[in-house]
Amino acid sequence: MKSLVLLWSTLARDLASACHTSTERDIKTVTSRVEHEGVSFLTITLPNFGKAFDSALQQGWLETTAFRKARSGLPAFLQGYLLQVFDKDGFLRLTDASVDAVDAIRQLCYVFQKIELDCSEKRKRAAVEAFVIADVETGIWDDQDHSGILSDMSRIAQLLFRETFSKMDEIVYYGNIVPRHGPGGTADRLVGNAKYDLTYWPARLEAHFPYSEYGIPSPRFDLFCQTGRVQQPEMEEELPARVVLVPKTLKTPRVISAEPTAMQWIQQGIAGPLCSLLESDEVTGPMIGFTDQLPNREMAQDGSIFGRLATLDLKEASDRVSFNQVASIFPSWPKLFSAMTACRSNLVKLPDEYGGNTFTLRKFAPMGSALCFPLEACVFLTAVFVGIECYLLEQGKRDLLSRGDISRFHGSVRVYGDDIIVPVEYVEKITEVFDHLGWKINSEKSFVKGNFRESCGGDYFWGEDVTPVKLRRVPPKSFRKIEQFESFIAFRNALYLKGRWETCKVIDEWIKSMAPYPLVSANSPILGRLSLLPHENFLMSGDRWEHDLQHIVRRGIMAINPIPKSSVSGVGALLKCLLVTSEQIDHLERAGRPVARKAKPRRGRPF
Repeated sequence: MKSLVLLWSTLARDLASACHTSTERDIKTVTSRVEHEGVSFLTITLPNFGKAFDSALQQGWLETTAFRKARSGLPAFLQGYLLQVFDKDGFLRLTDASVDAVDAIRQLCYVFQKIELDCSEKRKRAAVEAFVIADVETGIWDDQDHSGILSDMSRIAQLLFRETFSKMDEIVYYGNIVPRHGPGGTADRLVGNAKYDLTYWPARLEAHFPYSEYGIPSPRFDLFCQTGRVQQPEMEEELPARVVLVPKTLKTPRVISAEPTAMQWIQQGIAGPLCSLLESDEVTGPMIGFTDQLPNREMAQDGSIFGRLATLDLKEASDRVSFNQVASIFPSWPKLFSAMTACRSNLVKLPDEYGGNTFTLRKFAPMGSALCFPLEACVFLTAVFVGIECYLLEQGKRDLLSRGDISRFHGSVRVYGDDIIVPVEYVEKITEVFDHLGWKINSEKSFVKGNFRESCGGDYFWGEDVTPVKLRRVPPKSFRKIEQFESFIAFRNALYLKGRWETCKVIDEWIKSMAPYPLVSANSPILGRLSLLPHENFLMSGDRWEHDLQHIVRRGIMAINPIPKSSVSGVGALLKCLLVTSEQIDHLERAGRPVARKAKPRRGRPF
């Protein structure tokens, strides 16, 4: 795509100026290869080169076959930047590697990595096959005897989670779970307010969460159960979860499971208090996160300076946490575990275009389940401390870990999903434990040595932020393509805050040719350009004073998100009103994600 090549070329020249080098030969290389290979060069090949570069920062030398070598021993591509990071033989400059050059190389390699373009059919099929294979291998692991390591996990989990799980067990026992709906799709394809008309309630869910208490406003409405309002199938007749593919990168889609509405309703009710209790617990709170990624980023930054902390990433993380592994951390809380098992989908159905097969899940909670994220974090944290304990015992430093021992790792151990941070000295033993559990370390995104670390979207080299700005959608040709228009402006503003002034000038002219494009602040409803200059006190051409509101209004493009019409029965309406607080006046008539977002030129507050 010419627009992407133009954007890459502009950014390359901007970065070359900052790094005092030339990039004209690199631009010719990119232009030529895109002509012959298509956009995959920008979205797949360049990110692969970036991953090789990141690995080189860790191992201390650059080896890649992505581009031909020059006489100097370094790849000819981006050599003006590479020579500021490596010597002519490809070895990392230990004392004078340029942080600006590192930042520039990563920016140029990863700028289009996350752009939302449809994958090829071959890549989609491969992603579905990988999902199935991971589940089969997880089942094989569960069918073998792993009583030793599962016993260790049970004991460590007692130390980590006894306060949180005991409180959750009590919440479940006394029926204080407050269910709610998530924003995503469901297996039964219900959307908006239709989700509150719960007419499907599996029998095994009924055993722990009676429909008369969780599916309708009050047991007094139980009459509806007796008049055929609700289906309550046995396990073998349940509606399976539905595998769907959502955009991730051009290289591979993300495979998730759309849960039946009733299951997701209860899953969300359990996940909410579970995450809150884990984050507020005095032992686990500093080591586990679900809402704030900043602690992980700060620890990654610290690790890049002093080298004491390693950042680990797992492949297919949620798809390889087995049923028995989750069960191992709940031996003392059977009520809680039974409740989570009751709302867990047992069956999953593949898309029709990929066979449409239905099979029994061996992973506990695939991505798409509301319990996936909290449970995988608990299991990963448990396994980390199994590894730490093994290391300490082998070193003869102490007996089995105590709860007080675990607290000493605050600030050096943290888990956020599959982003894991641990002290470097324990990595080898932790990796052995992960291997024993059937989990796979992603070596391309895990960093133990050197002075580069990444975690939760933050990338650091010698403590300096080298996180690339990534374009999420193809540049728009009209402001009416609102998703593309919003993405392009967000991309421009992120580049501006990183000091890419020349690139921003080009993008500004690009956007001005499409629509009004005023200066705005970050909290303005108008889509416009940010500026570090004190523009709030200056009027622009066309500004007006709004007498009623006593502030300036400025013309620009606003995104209009019409909420679709969504009807609900009287029973469902009452259930929603009792459980959901909404500022939307017509929330019983309209609900769900906007399906036809629009762009409108309007006046609004610029700051």
